[in-house]
Amino acid sequence: MPVFAGGGEMIKEVTFEKTTYNELPYKFEAGTPNIADAIALKPAIDYINKIGKSNIRKHEDLLLNYATEKLRAIEGLQIIGDNDHKVSVLSFVISGVHPQDIGILLDNKGIAVRTGHHCAEPLMNRFCIPGTIRASFALYNTIEEVDKLIEGLNRAVKVLR
Repeated sequence: MPVFAGGGEMIKEVTFEKTTYNELPYKFEAGTPNIADAIALKPAIDYINKIGKSNIRKHEDLLLNYATEKLRAIEGLQIIGDNDHKVSVLSFVISGVHPQDIGILLDNKGIAVRTGHHCAEPLMNRFCIPGTIRASFALYNTIEEVDKLIEGLNRAVKVLR
């Protein structure tokens, strides 16, 4: 199979007369290896260890519980996958509103959510929904950001209904 891109790691030897390509899989891995992620891995692990996994979980649970309570107050909103023991992700639908329309309006306000099937199209079809809106919360998120999400959702629902 011929080489389709050139760069570091994919060359074994270069002369003016010819180029010899490296053995597989390197022959097809043109460019600099992903050294940035390798370099960042230790500081990332150190950061997580400094904060503590249990503290991270407590923060994410705080955000999840706060967001869940606020979302339940939105008329016509149904949380999909509501469970007491879950990661800090909320999937939901709003009756009469397409998930993608909500996602676009939130994106225009700088609020990031995912919309669609989330690799679960058979499940969405089973429940006769076009997809969900999914908000994820992590260590770097704040209560204020959850409030912006709720404010943005309320505004989007008013526009779309």
